[in-house]
Amino acid sequence: MESAEPSIPSEVSLKEQVSDILRELAEAAGLGPGKVVVVGTSTSEVAGRRIGTSGALEVAHELLEGIREVSGEFGFELAFQCCEHLNRALVVERSLLAALRLTEVAAVPVPKAGGSMASAAYRSMKEPCLAESIEADAGIDIGETLIGMHLRRVAVPYRTKLRYVGQARVNAAFTRPKLIGGERAVYRILPEEQEAGSASQCD
Repeated sequence: MESAEPSIPSEVSLKEQVSDILRELAEAAGLGPGKVVVVGTSTSEVAGRRIGTSGALEVAHELLEGIREVSGEFGFELAFQCCEHLNRALVVERSLLAALRLTEVAAVPVPKAGGSMASAAYRSMKEPCLAESIEADAGIDIGETLIGMHLRRVAVPYRTKLRYVGQARVNAAFTRPKLIGGERAVYRILPEEQEAGSASQCD
């Protein structure tokens, strides 16, 4: 059966695929220092298998290289979601856990309980730990692992040009502040209004 998605040239590595996708998201969402991106990954799905059946550390390491490259380029922080066996806790640097005052949970992710990506990320960090949850500014989901529980409100789906990493379908999202105030609310200042006041005050 012919695929409806554009094919990916075989010479394009997994590292290049994920870095292209994450870079596009970072540019679209204005990600940079002080922002956090949550990453969910099924290396099984990347390899064309069903999620949770064929995790591969070698795949995780290649993806991690591309993800870290873009993180270093833009300056945002990373949080790697574990699998359901660790209640989808997140691998983060202890400095991020402290800065955001996240709740720490005790476990060391391994491929069979945590997932290959979480396991690889944990062992690549300076001072890794697990956070119970987080409210990330954006996220990338490789293999549809469901990262929505770790995105701050309001999540905005973002469709990247490249929709697959290996054989895994990719979803991405960034977030925006809630719009409050109803029909009278203003959400941005127009140039001509910079110095003008309103004749109808609300106090």
